[in-house]
Amino acid sequence: MDINGASAIVTGGASGIGEAAARRLAQAGARVMILDLNEERGEQIASEIGGGFVKANVTEEEHVRAGTEAAAALAPLRACVHCAGIGWAERTINRNGVPHNLDSFRKVVDINLVGTFNVLRLVASAMNANEPLEYGERGVIVNTASVAAFDGQIGQAAYAASKGGVVSLTLTAARDLAAAGIRVCTIAPGLVDTPLLGTLPEEARTQLAQSVLFPKRLGRPDDYASLAFELISNGYLNGETIRLDAGIRMPPK
Repeated sequence: MDINGASAIVTGGASGIGEAAARRLAQAGARVMILDLNEERGEQIASEIGGGFVKANVTEEEHVRAGTEAAAALAPLRACVHCAGIGWAERTINRNGVPHNLDSFRKVVDINLVGTFNVLRLVASAMNANEPLEYGERGVIVNTASVAAFDGQIGQAAYAASKGGVVSLTLTAARDLAAAGIRVCTIAPGLVDTPLLGTLPEEARTQLAQSVLFPKRLGRPDDYASLAFELISNGYLNGETIRLDAGIRMPPK
């Protein structure tokens, strides 16, 4: 799909992989609408790339609907890259036998999985109104999982479950939306050098990089953005989850 002149939504677009994706889509000529909770940074990036910004919690229907309508007002909404999410680390029971906090588990699943579906369903509804392109295509939705969906480590019960749900949603959503001419794919990143990893000491970051199969480096946000753009551009990619991890298989801890 050629997104030049179309609009695109990027959730979590105020930092990290979302920011990289927003900049990549804008370079390709898309009018990018950033949805994020970081108002200051989101508006700054939107201004730099000639797009727009809507402050949004992805679990809130009204927030996402407002962002979707704002994007569609710029140009036909043809693409969505969903990067918003949170991490969490807590064992199912700790060393003293205390169980995982249930509210924390619910929060992670709510943001990472329910939030993904909330964005997907509302964006798909808006895309359904588009005039079909070649082969009936109306839009593309790219979601974000994690290698934790397959290689969940100790302490990742909530995070791995939420991202595993995103992986399971991919083919089902692609099948649901095929009649509307909307493709759905998912990226499952490995160790990406985002602001979160940037808070770690350099020695720890170096050790993480050495655990990667090849190349021996952390992933970069631009690696994610490049793949997201390919998933949008290549009309024969659908219903697929692609690991973006340089071959890493995460150990138990």
